[in-house]
Amino acid sequence: MSTVHVQIDIDAPPQTVWDTVMDPNRLDQWVTVHRSVKVMSPDPREPGARMDQILHIHGVPFKVHWTLESVIAPRSAEWHGRGPALSRALISYALSGKPEGPTHFDYINEFHPPGGPLGNVASKVLIGHVPEREARESLTRLKALIESQ
Repeated sequence: MSTVHVQIDIDAPPQTVWDTVMDPNRLDQWVTVHRSVKVMSPDPREPGARMDQILHIHGVPFKVHWTLESVIAPRSAEWHGRGPALSRALISYALSGKPEGPTHFDYINEFHPPGGPLGNVASKVLIGHVPEREARESLTRLKALIESQ
């Protein structure tokens, strides 16, 4: 398993940040590895919501099937994902701050490659620090997007 934990402060109210990060149709505006999304649920912000997302790392596109497992709007959300070859992922958003802002955004991404310990070693060799670099860049883009509105 590899875990990426990135944080950023955004000069905006938590509700504004929440509305942006929880809108699947805005993922292309801030998530660097995002390519497309197909929302499978009428309300993508409700527990149990599902979506299929195409991501792109090291020139390779792959699909992740996401389910929104828990939500406390506008403070936290946890997405569980299933990817290729029985890989799994968990993405957690935690927002804190006064109602008028600024917002502290905590992002955690846990990736469980297939193949147990051997898969973990292979994943670190093949992917390296890309997830952390991309997470930092994504949150930087999110901050710029929201603060420019």
